[in-house]
Amino acid sequence: MKYFFQLFTFIAIVGFGTACGSTGQSKAMASENAESGDQTFGASFTPKAIVAYEDLSSKVTDTDSLAVTVQGTVAEVCQNKGCWMSITNGEGEDMMVRFKDYGFFMPKDISGREVIMNGKAFYQVTPVDELRHYAEDAGKSQEEIDAITEPKRELSFLADGVILVKK
Repeated sequence: MKYFFQLFTFIAIVGFGTACGSTGQSKAMASENAESGDQTFGASFTPKAIVAYEDLSSKVTDTDSLAVTVQGTVAEVCQNKGCWMSITNGEGEDMMVRFKDYGFFMPKDISGREVIMNGKAFYQVTPVDELRHYAEDAGKSQEEIDAITEPKRELSFLADGVILVKK
């Protein structure tokens, strides 16, 4: 019985390590469209019926999510791994974008670039500790982080694929 437990533990550790290693590789990969120069991260998709981020809030209800393809300008990207980004309308209304199952990450230097995202838009209330975590990831000062004292109701997006439009 003792050897069975040791063998099981060994197999579990090796299996988990292998799974983590292969997941890490797929997260770093991006495909590039040779004709347009655009890069696709996550699931490939053909953009159809694209909604501008500025028009999205009028299409999403408070209680339901909306499967949609959205185009917008990147405001910030997580500076730790590229595991989230925010899209801006230029008037201070930013939308938090996360990536389905953390299946891919975005480059950290794409602020100001245009993206087309496929996924689901929805409203949520983001707690203070999560908002502070995002501010820290974005490289904000401790003063800016400490100023976050209220949860925020915001439009969010869960992307399964993102096209980074060529400059």
